[in-house]
Amino acid sequence: MNNRRTSGVRAYARKALTPAAVAGVAGLAFAPQLALADDAAADAATELSGVQVEGKAALQPASPKYTSQLLDTPRNVTVVPRVIIEQTAATSLQDILQTSPGITFGAGEGGQPLADRPFIRGQASGNNIFVDGVRDSGGQVREVFNLEQIEVIKGPDSAYNGRGSGGGSINLTTKRPTLVEQTDVSAQVGTDSYLRGTIDANLPIGETSAIRVNLMGSQGDIPGRNAVDFDRWGAAIAAGVGIGTDTRVTLSYYHLTANNMPDYGVPLYTKLGGATAPRTTKSGVLDVPRDSFYGLTARDFQKSEADIATLITEHDINDAITFRNVFRYSKTLNDYVVTNPGDGGAAQFVAGEWWMKRGTKSRWNQATTVANVTDFYGKFTTGGIEHSYDVGLELSRETNRNASYLIYTTAGSACPAGFTNNVTTAGVGDCTRVFAPNPSDPWQGVVNRPDASVNYTQTVGVYAFDTISFGDKWLLNLGIRHDEYSVKGLDVGVTSVQGVQTATTLTPRKGDWSFTNYQVGLVYKPTPNGSVYASYGTSSTPPTISGGDQNTTGAGLGNLANVLLDPEEVTSAEIGVKWAFFHERLSTSAALFHMTRENAQVLVDTGIYAQVGETMVQGLEIGVTGRVTPAWMVFGGYTYMDSELVRGAFNGVNQGDRLANTPEHSFSLFTTYDLTDAFSFGGGAYYVSDSYGGNQGGAGGGANAVFAPAYWRFDAYAAYRFTDTLNLQLNVKNVTDEDYIARTNGVHHADYGPGRQAILTLNVRF
Repeated sequence: MNNRRTSGVRAYARKALTPAAVAGVAGLAFAPQLALADDAAADAATELSGVQVEGKAALQPASPKYTSQLLDTPRNVTVVPRVIIEQTAATSLQDILQTSPGITFGAGEGGQPLADRPFIRGQASGNNIFVDGVRDSGGQVREVFNLEQIEVIKGPDSAYNGRGSGGGSINLTTKRPTLVEQTDVSAQVGTDSYLRGTIDANLPIGETSAIRVNLMGSQGDIPGRNAVDFDRWGAAIAAGVGIGTDTRVTLSYYHLTANNMPDYGVPLYTKLGGATAPRTTKSGVLDVPRDSFYGLTARDFQKSEADIATLITEHDINDAITFRNVFRYSKTLNDYVVTNPGDGGAAQFVAGEWWMKRGTKSRWNQATTVANVTDFYGKFTTGGIEHSYDVGLELSRETNRNASYLIYTTAGSACPAGFTNNVTTAGVGDCTRVFAPNPSDPWQGVVNRPDASVNYTQTVGVYAFDTISFGDKWLLNLGIRHDEYSVKGLDVGVTSVQGVQTATTLTPRKGDWSFTNYQVGLVYKPTPNGSVYASYGTSSTPPTISGGDQNTTGAGLGNLANVLLDPEEVTSAEIGVKWAFFHERLSTSAALFHMTRENAQVLVDTGIYAQVGETMVQGLEIGVTGRVTPAWMVFGGYTYMDSELVRGAFNGVNQGDRLANTPEHSFSLFTTYDLTDAFSFGGGAYYVSDSYGGNQGGAGGGANAVFAPAYWRFDAYAAYRFTDTLNLQLNVKNVTDEDYIARTNGVHHADYGPGRQAILTLNVRF
């Protein structure tokens, strides 16, 4: 380790000793004493919002790749159960992942889709989302109505999942049929025209079969944002046979249709005069009211669709071997035209007012995936040493078709170029006031979809995991995966005149890579309810990790439009401690990690990318989930991240800059307390420190960087149970109606978080 890196680690260690970190680690030090709490209280069960939560129920990822209990897994894994999804009134992936600190969401821009874009430990992880262990390809805005739990694994996980960004991955475990007859109906009404209804019906058929049906419909406005609304509906049906027997088969189908008014937020200070313009705010976000919306309701739209069919087959061959096979066919569509207030050129000052042209971004992206994942897993003992293992094979083929719309305005002012303050044209079409935009401006024009680029991605992956137990105190966790990964496609470049395609250029591309990744972790168990671990893992990030989900041609991509570079390499070391209190009713964890991305592709000259970059993220994570007492539930944690661009500075990006979408501090805690058998109350507290939105033009942390300022947000919760089958729940999100920037693109726009909203939910179970 060189002197510069050593001093950096020492500085990180000093900075990491925040009050929250010290308190968390000190709390774990008292684990043996706290674990001796009253057993009778520990075994209590309680009812929350109509969801039964058993005191001894331990959260566990659904995948057989996790060959030990979560308590003994030597890495940071967070499981968000269904009770948290329901109690927080979450409806989207972004809603629920705010309960897991260290995860931020990026804004869509250019080659990045307007869709779910989570960042885990500072790494873009939008293409690291899985459903029941199978990669969920294609840009989407995901729903949660059919989810049983959400699993977040942090750190390099290519040994688990193949190609990845290195920051981690997210697995969505769906609801499956059971042998318990039960129907849950939920009806919600709220401010901002919010309406939502769900039905979850599980119907046994005979002694070993069942059908489960989930339905959802929802609509409303986004609190605090003018003209931004949504409506969506979804349905999921799953049939299971052989439930509880040696051979189990589940066939499921999921559909979601979402129609949203897309929102690219508000401009930055650069809109009024470029990079040399005076900053009206310290953050660089233009000082306009939160409800300022620059889109056009007559033109802008976003339609998202998903159709997913899954067949899961499981068979217990004997006591030591279980066979599991998951076959998936899915088709998704992300289709939108959105106004980008940061594009369209600089604003123009005319007759005492600032006027601007509305820029546009668009996408038509259809993704089709055929995948099959096979596992053999189980336990056996040889020579007094116990093995818990999983070996598997993954085969997948993804097809991505991608195009940007041809948009041409046929009426209205040419704003700002040549703009004159003519009342017959001002405020028509693409032209609007900077400080008083009108989303209802009339618009006339054409929107045509040209020929689409097509990309084919094929993966063959083989993997093996083993947790080796040496007595009661030591466990060795090993994992390895080898991938044969290939892409080929045809990039389509389009020339147009007044929105009509006139010429096409075709650029073929092809590439294939082989990479092997591994992980190793050592666990020491001083007591049965505690573990101390150290682990090391790797990940590979090929340049086409998105499988064609991002634009492969266009401004800013330079030589990446036709040059395929080698995979980037991510390595991470982690040490941590996990402890379960009160017979595993309460789980806590603390971990220190250091992650490096090498061979990173960075812009080294205008239009030229090369693999000479290196980034570093290191930090501390503390987590807690479960019950402090039978009446008091907690879920949340704290994350500290120290990030740095170690090598690869260019065009305003400086060595030593912080990375985009990597706030130093983030904290979340959702908690409820059962005051009586019938009444419970609580809420959530969420904090995120300053977060930069891009690594261009100093936007990654330099002196002129644009950033989302730090903010606190508070939610409130209360529930009253009238009977065992009927309860009423009230959620008030953003109680203080805080004006906060959820994220910035860094060089174009910033997105406001939602304002205050109250939601009343009636839950009925029968």
